[in-house]
Amino acid sequence: MLYRLEGIVIRAMDYGETNKIITLCTQTHGKVGVMVRGAKKLKSRHGSLTQPFTYGIFSFFRGGSGLGTLNDGEIYESNHKLREDLVLAAHGAYACELIDRALQDEDTGSFWFEQLQAFLTGMREGKDPEVMMRLFEMKMLQASGYGPQLDICTSSQRPIEGDALISPRLGGVLSLPFRAADPYAVPVTARTLSLLRVFAKLDLRRLGNVDVKPETKTELKKVMEALMREHIGINLKSKRFLDQLDQYGFDK
Repeated sequence: MLYRLEGIVIRAMDYGETNKIITLCTQTHGKVGVMVRGAKKLKSRHGSLTQPFTYGIFSFFRGGSGLGTLNDGEIYESNHKLREDLVLAAHGAYACELIDRALQDEDTGSFWFEQLQAFLTGMREGKDPEVMMRLFEMKMLQASGYGPQLDICTSSQRPIEGDALISPRLGGVLSLPFRAADPYAVPVTARTLSLLRVFAKLDLRRLGNVDVKPETKTELKKVMEALMREHIGINLKSKRFLDQLDQYGFDK
């Protein structure tokens, strides 16, 4: 059967001497694997379709639910500027790897496609990749059923204003007097908590240019890392590389 799907390349791997296999996050069919024959040849007309972050239309033959074979394609946005920038490429790779690991082949919703497209577009437009990454992680937690409760203390069940704690284990926010409920809870200032609440309600497609102070970014990263570690629990190469960039001051 011939498919013609809108998709984004989230992974590419060599197959044999001249071929590549790409994994697409598609608008309508979830995650799809496609063989691109001859993609590694210098004069291949399909080689550009296999580059990470490439967004376009992919036409391929597939029998049943197995690997497809590319017939033709059209690039809508190559996102080559992202691949040429170390920091942007690292953030893009992390977002793509998250989706690759979290999205099942049978998942057919357009949510992840739309969020990834918004993420890549935002980086291309110059929005802060760190801020967008934290929002992307929040959307992943929510879509997986682990979105944190950020308005009411998980222990007292009362609204929280001001500085607080985020408890990944309890799945929400704690007021300071209830610190003993989770000794490993992550402290957050009122500013960071307010931004987390915005993230919980905001779609990536609606994120504008946000100016976030470095100390707030640091708090956001600690909170989201703790939540992702507790509820998603996947160890990604791209995340380790991002952490190395951060350690050496590239990701600033």
